[in-house]
Amino acid sequence: MVAERDGTAHSARMPDNSAPRARREARLFARRGFHGVSIGDIGSAVGMSGPGIYRHFPSKEAVLSDILLGISKQLLDEGSRRVVAAPDAPTALDALLRWYVDFALCQPDLITVQRQELSNVPEPARRQIRRLQRLYVEEWVTVLSELRPHAPQARLRGAVLAMFGLLNSTPHSASELPADAMAGLLYDMARAALAAA
Repeated sequence: MVAERDGTAHSARMPDNSAPRARREARLFARRGFHGVSIGDIGSAVGMSGPGIYRHFPSKEAVLSDILLGISKQLLDEGSRRVVAAPDAPTALDALLRWYVDFALCQPDLITVQRQELSNVPEPARRQIRRLQRLYVEEWVTVLSELRPHAPQARLRGAVLAMFGLLNSTPHSASELPADAMAGLLYDMARAALAAA
């Protein structure tokens, strides 16, 4: 389901190749900005005519909403799955860090769109995206609170948000080193940032 301009759900969906489709759409929005992308551009990116997009989405805002809702849900679902699967908090933190570092290095366009284009998503989809993002942050805070039971929640939350700021810099920094070296560096730096909480 995607959000209409009025916040209601639009039931027609594109064929479920949603991850590659979302990456192509995100690349357009990341490189040109929301206002620099037309429905025709989106159609070309996903292999259909611009008007064909309207069979699946009522507007360009709905396409953007779908991208950001999808990635926010994916982050929360995968984060939750990794926390539940871990036998203890140190393992959970390691699993969260490794997966997010990989995500940050592999999906720079989604990170850019998530950071820059949320204001172009209409309500209530924007509220839903923010809610999913807060829940994802809380997965990290819960794990950290097990590792640092006496640390104030606000301090732990601040450390998690600062760590995301560091990792979400990858659209600008990832090309400086080979992928494996950058992954190791980001992991070490993120771990040090959380250890300071």
